[in-house]
Amino acid sequence: MDADPAATRTLPPPTAPFWTQSADALLGKLGATPDGLSVVEASARLASHGPNSDSAETRVGSIRAIVRRLLEPLSLILLAAGIVSGATGDAIGGSIIVVILAVSVLLDTYQEGRAVHAAETLRQSVAVSASVRRGGAWTEVPIDSVIPGDIVRVKAGDIIPADALILESVAFTANEAALTGEPYPVDKKPGIVTGETAAEATNALFRGAIAQTGSATALVVGTGRDTLFGSAAAALAIAQPPSPFERDLHAYGLLTTRLTLALVVVVLAASIFLGRPLLQSLLFAVALAVGLTPELLPMITTVTLSRGAMRMAKRKVIVKRLASIHDLGAMTILCTDKTGTLTSAQISLARSIGPAGTDGPEPSRLGGIAAALGGDHGALDVALVTATPKAADGWTLAAQSVFDFERRLGSVLAQGQDGLVLISKGAPEAVLAACSTSSAGVLDPAARDAVLEQVRQLAEQGLRAIAIASRRWTGAVHSPEAADEAGMVYEGLCAFADPPKATAQAAVARLKAAGIRLKILSGDDPVVVGRLAGLVGLATERVLSGADIARLSDDALAVQVRSVDAYGRLTPDQKARLVRALQASGAVVGYLGDGINDAPALKLADIGLSVEGAASVAQASADMIMLDSDLGVVADGVEEGRRTFANILKYVRMGASSNFGNMLSMAAASLFLPFLPMLPTQILLNNLLYDVSEIGIPFDGVRPEAVARPQVWDMRGLIRFAAVMGPLSSVFDLLTFAGLSLVFHVAPAEFRTAWFLESMATQILVIFVIRTNGRPWADLPRPALAASSLGALAVAMILPFTPAGSWFGFVTPPLPVVLALGGVTIAYLVMADLLKTFLFERLHRPVAHRSRKRAHRA
Repeated sequence: MDADPAATRTLPPPTAPFWTQSADALLGKLGATPDGLSVVEASARLASHGPNSDSAETRVGSIRAIVRRLLEPLSLILLAAGIVSGATGDAIGGSIIVVILAVSVLLDTYQEGRAVHAAETLRQSVAVSASVRRGGAWTEVPIDSVIPGDIVRVKAGDIIPADALILESVAFTANEAALTGEPYPVDKKPGIVTGETAAEATNALFRGAIAQTGSATALVVGTGRDTLFGSAAAALAIAQPPSPFERDLHAYGLLTTRLTLALVVVVLAASIFLGRPLLQSLLFAVALAVGLTPELLPMITTVTLSRGAMRMAKRKVIVKRLASIHDLGAMTILCTDKTGTLTSAQISLARSIGPAGTDGPEPSRLGGIAAALGGDHGALDVALVTATPKAADGWTLAAQSVFDFERRLGSVLAQGQDGLVLISKGAPEAVLAACSTSSAGVLDPAARDAVLEQVRQLAEQGLRAIAIASRRWTGAVHSPEAADEAGMVYEGLCAFADPPKATAQAAVARLKAAGIRLKILSGDDPVVVGRLAGLVGLATERVLSGADIARLSDDALAVQVRSVDAYGRLTPDQKARLVRALQASGAVVGYLGDGINDAPALKLADIGLSVEGAASVAQASADMIMLDSDLGVVADGVEEGRRTFANILKYVRMGASSNFGNMLSMAAASLFLPFLPMLPTQILLNNLLYDVSEIGIPFDGVRPEAVARPQVWDMRGLIRFAAVMGPLSSVFDLLTFAGLSLVFHVAPAEFRTAWFLESMATQILVIFVIRTNGRPWADLPRPALAASSLGALAVAMILPFTPAGSWFGFVTPPLPVVLALGGVTIAYLVMADLLKTFLFERLHRPVAHRSRKRAHRA
């Protein structure tokens, strides 16, 4: 049989970026002309292509969001527990459980519309109208009506309405920092570019960029989601995967469900086998199930996270998604953009270099005069004026020529103490071509080559250089022309930098000490990125570019990300791809960015961080917004996230071990005692008082070692902890059972009362033991936890001795029994403290790392 041709057919090569194609080719492909489309053709294309917008996001209804959360295992358990509690006579307890669940679900649902809001913010951040050529005439049309094939016109101050190829331009520059990470204005002019990254496309306009100077006419190639800008909106519309905290909570719910069902079935079967009444056995089994349910987990989680959010607000971090506080504490890798996060995004003058190649003040002085008198207020001119604030004192502007983007040079004619002086500044190649000598002597070809070599070396150091030249002016005053800008004297170079923040290196070291590895994902030049990485203390042996990444398969990229910490010339999709590769390796990935090009990665990361003043789409897609664009703030947030999760973990660890041990004891006792060891109402009261005792956990302190490393919800470690501490309490419970039955020979009512007292004392007092991995007396709880725990203990100890105790079936136990219970409690607390040390030091820590990797692989 012949082979299927489709099976051997090779995939077509990827479509080349539009800026690598000629204008004629694109005009032919789009069926357009330089005179624009006709009105009829434009209407037809709008109907087929759709509007130039990003409004196709999927909306999730509130009812659907609530149902999805109610179907979580833990929610189903809590709902069933509440219903059963009410059906068995504990209407108050059942109502509390249901109310807590309802509040938790509603709070989560409130966050559901973030993606829709993000896309709406994105649409509002672009232009509302555009100037297009229709029927041979220029006209203003709504931004939604721009279509591929249109000819658009943009001028200084406009927001680019679509991705387009430049046909004509006059002194045109664009600010693309939010799109590509390039901090300097980009010169834009017609021509063909071979580079395949957007940052190299000097002949293309991109939707959302800002026209800074001049004007341009361009052919629209992409609109809506077919633009670089639109891909960010498309990423926001994709449903966000569960966060690490949500995955862990789901896993804990499944574990609790399995354990509850297994215990209920075993106890119910054993009770029926022993001939006990069916209804009583059923109620007892149900009470056991309720006792195993962490009713207050949603409340403890919400209160703890809310308190964490308030504390983080004091540290200049606004939390948009509460669960992200845990995720920040669990973060193992932080990816960050360069501009505005590691650097200040404020260009500064780094060096003033004379014609001999050594530093000297004259180039910056002359550059400062030219910038102050006739600058265009761009980033470089602002940096010159800032560095030399008094350079122009005593000078006035006699005439000037605007910056010539073809020649890449501009001049001013200044009147001062030296008379009339023509000062030119611009690209080193252009200025050198206008010079015949230098202030250091002859300017021969070797000297010119030396200057250009120095410019290249400066670029490798992350510095951008312009050249300065001057000459005495003779003759009448007029605007300098190209003929006047000849025979000039080369004065030297001004080198500019987007320097790292003063706090960046210390913040990187602090994150490293906390177990977090930093990676720079930038749209800027790889040379500049590598230089910055070295300055802030990262590995710089290799820097991968966007072109390098495009050639790597997913498996190959997953290998490279383990050792490479710096990446340059990245597209938004490549940033997101790197985040996915890091997540596939088992890392909990955070992403810090402030540009439109960061939106897809912010959306995909486990924890998205943006900054005040960032692009609106970046803020909308982030989980947290920092009011201070400083990595030190991230380090503060990490500490707070770990502290918050440590308190949540206290409740889970205490509840799992205590409830499991308590229910194990009751299940065992029910198999051997001729009566129920505790009535269903007493079990529910026991569980309620224990939960109340832990209400103060969100306000408890945390030891320094608990926040020293990334924290994850280690399910295997939790099981081991409960598997040791739970049976330990059961051993002392069984000793209590034996003493009550064989030594004191108490009646059933006295037995239940005594065991209730012992159970409550051991459960609540052990909180002070296992809440810390230190000695309880050396690490005292905060007042809120001490008050809630000791208050609940006081109610439990006093209730059986009051008339109200009879409502629950309690009787006053004999004094010898009470004293014996005190001895059992003390012995249990001593053993719990010894075993706790063993668990924390030898079992819990090593398992967490392996557990997290297995969870991510799953």
